[in-house]
Amino acid sequence: MSPGLTAESSPAPCAARQLNAFTVDVEDYFHVAALSAVITRDSWATREYRVEANTERLLALLAERQVRGTFFVLGWVAGRSPGLVRRIAQDGHEIACHGFSHQLVYRQSPQEFRQETTRAKECLEDIIGQAVLGYRAASFSVTRASLWALDVLIDLGFRYDSSIFPIRHDRYGLPGATPEPNRLSAPSGRTLVEFPMSAAKFLGVQVPVSGGGYFRILPYWLTRAGLKQIERRGRPFTFYLHPWEVDPGQPRIRVGAFSRLRHYTGLERCESRLRRVLTEFAFTSMREALRLRGLLAA
Repeated sequence: MSPGLTAESSPAPCAARQLNAFTVDVEDYFHVAALSAVITRDSWATREYRVEANTERLLALLAERQVRGTFFVLGWVAGRSPGLVRRIAQDGHEIACHGFSHQLVYRQSPQEFRQETTRAKECLEDIIGQAVLGYRAASFSVTRASLWALDVLIDLGFRYDSSIFPIRHDRYGLPGATPEPNRLSAPSGRTLVEFPMSAAKFLGVQVPVSGGGYFRILPYWLTRAGLKQIERRGRPFTFYLHPWEVDPGQPRIRVGAFSRLRHYTGLERCESRLRRVLTEFAFTSMREALRLRGLLAA
């Protein structure tokens, strides 16, 4: 566990099969950090809008597999597509918050973060008519530099967060953080449930196996082995992806080689891999996985 953080985990109840959290970060291709050097926020409204069709594609696949998950919806998308948010909720999925404008938390002031997060949460709650309990930061940007955000989330009534990635990365990560769902102490001493992103250990190295770009770029067998490793340890993992990751036909933006690698590699095989994951593992929403873990009340 990372110094300065305290966490208390709960033993998982006995179950025939481990239920893991299936999550979707609902944003469009032009929102992502890998393309932000050349796509400005001012241009978002003029870009080809593909998130509705791609999210519908995921909803159809989840209905086919009878899986319910958690959709962390960007406030900007919710404001433009309230019908999509209602459709997700009507299909039995949990609606959670992904902030409003996909800005990295540690590049915002506490006041800016509070204003944007309040705006996004209220927008989602107005659309679905019920409380939004979960939050995930853009690019997992709750890091050592932005732990203050946990207190803001508590102030705003969130019950759980899923923004901490216990790895080293150039843009995010909190090495040494508790790798399993836990009750985390914020800087104020108050607590918030944390469902961290999942990593497995291979040859002493923490390898991200939660989904997203890692799922598209790394060999499938490595992701599968990592997820099995986590299950053998008796704890649920969280899996995530974005609607644009099942859309190989999306516009190609001219960016540097590293950003191209992160964003475009493996798009054409992502959906087929996703079908395998949904077959080989059992999933539920993040809220339900935490309830089964004894960390959230019903």
